[in-house]
Amino acid sequence: MTDPVAKLPSELDQLPDRDPEETAEWAASLDAVTKAAGPHRAAYLMRRSLQHAEGAGIALPKLLETDYVNTIPTSAEPAFDGDLEMESKITAWNRWNAAAMVTRGARYGVGGHIATFASAAWLYETGFNHFFRGKEGDGSGDQLYIQGHASPGIYARAFLDGRLSEQQLDNFRQEAGGDGLPSYPHPRRLPWLWEFPTVSMGLGPLSAIYQARFNRYLTNRKIKDTSNSHVWAFLGDGEMDEPESTAALALAAREQLDNLTFVINCNLQRLDGPVRANFRVVQELEGAFRGAGWNVVKTLWGNAWDELFQLDTTGALIRRLREVPDAQFQTYATRDVAYIREHFFGTDPALVELAKLLSDAKIGECFYSSRGGHEARKVYAAYRAALEHKGAPTVILAQTVKGYTLGKGFESKNANHQMKKLSIDEFKGMRELLGLPIPDSAFEDGLVPYGHPGADSPEVRYLQERRAALGGPAPARRVHAVALPEPEERAFKALYKGSGKQEMATTMAFVRLVKDLMRDKETGRRWVPIVPDEARTFGMESLFPSAGIYSPLGQTYEPVDRDQLMYYKEAKDGQILNEGITEAGAMADFIAAASSYATHGETMIPFYIFYSMFGWQRTGDQMWQLADQLGKGFIVGATAGRTTLTGEGLQHADGHSHLIASTNPASLNYDPAFAYEIAVIVKDGLRRMYGPEAEDVFYYLTVYNEPKQQPAMPEGVEEGIVKGLYRFKEGTPSTADAPRIQLLGSGTAIHWVLEAQELLAADWGVTADVWSATSWGELRRDALESDEALLRGEERVPYVTQALSGAPGPVLAVSDWMRAVPDQISQWVEQDWSSLGTDGFGLSDTREGARRHFGVDPQSVVVAALAQLARRGEIPVSKVKEAREKYGM
Repeated sequence: MTDPVAKLPSELDQLPDRDPEETAEWAASLDAVTKAAGPHRAAYLMRRSLQHAEGAGIALPKLLETDYVNTIPTSAEPAFDGDLEMESKITAWNRWNAAAMVTRGARYGVGGHIATFASAAWLYETGFNHFFRGKEGDGSGDQLYIQGHASPGIYARAFLDGRLSEQQLDNFRQEAGGDGLPSYPHPRRLPWLWEFPTVSMGLGPLSAIYQARFNRYLTNRKIKDTSNSHVWAFLGDGEMDEPESTAALALAAREQLDNLTFVINCNLQRLDGPVRANFRVVQELEGAFRGAGWNVVKTLWGNAWDELFQLDTTGALIRRLREVPDAQFQTYATRDVAYIREHFFGTDPALVELAKLLSDAKIGECFYSSRGGHEARKVYAAYRAALEHKGAPTVILAQTVKGYTLGKGFESKNANHQMKKLSIDEFKGMRELLGLPIPDSAFEDGLVPYGHPGADSPEVRYLQERRAALGGPAPARRVHAVALPEPEERAFKALYKGSGKQEMATTMAFVRLVKDLMRDKETGRRWVPIVPDEARTFGMESLFPSAGIYSPLGQTYEPVDRDQLMYYKEAKDGQILNEGITEAGAMADFIAAASSYATHGETMIPFYIFYSMFGWQRTGDQMWQLADQLGKGFIVGATAGRTTLTGEGLQHADGHSHLIASTNPASLNYDPAFAYEIAVIVKDGLRRMYGPEAEDVFYYLTVYNEPKQQPAMPEGVEEGIVKGLYRFKEGTPSTADAPRIQLLGSGTAIHWVLEAQELLAADWGVTADVWSATSWGELRRDALESDEALLRGEERVPYVTQALSGAPGPVLAVSDWMRAVPDQISQWVEQDWSSLGTDGFGLSDTREGARRHFGVDPQSVVVAALAQLARRGEIPVSKVKEAREKYGM
């Protein structure tokens, strides 16, 4: 039989014990306490010893979980720097108007969320009144990542301080007329107010971490001193289930981002029910954040609980709170006091005795409403502690009641996330609870009225004075547009002239161009190279020693390749963000840099290079976030196409990213074939994004790892490159009546098309003109705009129609993408249309084998061209069969 107290193996067994007798005495003392006073007393003494050791500077691993109590006791709370009564009135008005706005909108079926802000109101109001720095003071102000479902409360506050009108509130979620309010934080829809889109859950916390990191990057690179900026991210406890929410916690702790605070509203409810029905989400989150190295501040209980804790002389109350699962605690908030006495206090004789000392009113106050997140003093203490903590980021776990102050029909109900309105009677009850001077006559038209104490009221003056002292309104987005000077022309000229007999992949051409642009005296330091641990794959190692890899610690070791020319150099002022194996983190980096022109008034030029398969497919949601945040820069899908990355196989074979990218209106998508095309596109991109008439767009370029001789740029092709199509090589007819066809190729497919052009002429007497289609997407965008112009009565011909106008024969489009990519433009091409592409799953093979498999190699292009001509009756059908046999197909 196994000894129940047998000693288990431990890492301590590997450490030398200088005095085994002393060790045995400590163990015996602990056993004695356990026997005499119980295991809870022994545990308490152990934890007190650990706390004392930590205070004495003795290095010990920290506990990952503390008791289910406030981190800051009431006795240690700092003095409250404000007028609590006045702030209570302000919060009441904002609660009312947030609920009124959503309820009024329900008339039109537009919905909205009420319960989230109701639970989190004091978390926001305390920050706005005391902590959140605005943009009109020194520096850039703070960056606020507002929880998406709480947006009605932010609109309500903007209404109170005069930044929004009643009409705008009534247009909540009704934007088509141009004077409405977006449902959530959407900078593209309301760019003077919102900075950061957050409602795609999980992206807010991830972006907040990388924003705080980018703030330090700007400071360390001496671009801008951001030391007074603090990043605040407001999150839901259910949102923390998203993998992105916790993906970068270790990064934040590792880089000691004490300029970052997470505020997690722990109302214990997801969208459909309890967050951790059988467990305790607060304790789980505490363990996760402590384990990652964060400072954790728990703000769980309001002042009403102080009496209960003082009466708990045995620790039974603390133990009971630690064992009650979240779902049961939610049930307590909806049941009568008798139920609470029986099911909470009745489980332990010590608690039964404690409950006898409590009135029903006291128990009701504690279990129905008294939460740390509902009391300004406790929230203030938590925020102050977060700002004063140095060396690590802080997470505040604030417990609240979802639907607080909205009445028993809302509070703690599983369905409250889907409840979009209150009845008039419920509003009247809310009015009494909040003490608002709204008469019954205001409801006579059957609508709940908006409430406002007056533009010159004490409440509004107080609110505005507090904001003025903190640097102006918040949230707010400010753009100080400063056009960047054009880089020197010589960087582009290097690619215009081609590579001669030397072969160069377009990936290398792009990297060479950027490397030269980073040397530009005016704009070079504003480039932000971003790569997820594949820099050597993309030929970027040459940037390591010259630009340096950013690290806030610099380089604390001697790199193994220090004696090599392109050694791995880390530096505190390094320019490259080499993120490790995290495309999501790299995209978060990109977004922070891409929107720095607004966040910090500092224009940066980020380029993020990655395996194209792991861009739009893996992090496409962040690219929509980038568009919503009005970010600018170059995202570069390298090793692009379905057949160029030999050997990697299905998971690395991208034949569809251009199709996904085409769905995003802010993304300008290019598939350049030659080095000089890259130079023209990047030059035009710098003009469009950073010139005097800057546009809120970003560029997606696909580049290839297939070395080819790069031709010199022909004359007069710049316009066609930018617009998406130009004739690269005209065919020479062998006879006056030779059949003719137009071959369109993009990216690496241009080389298959050029070889097919030669085969068609030599073997079949067919003349082909070769066109470089640099952007199927831009051709389609232009065509759609032309269609829209026709609806307005304007005569406009799409560029693709103009470019191909009069070109003899049918058109055959070829690319390393699925056929739907070039087919985007087919309806605007007057000639007969057909296409070849790489539809289906990828596979491992040689480039030639893969291209034959998909039917896009030069010989397949020839057969497809002959088939198209045969259908038109321009050549005999037998020629098609003959070609298949000739080429072994």
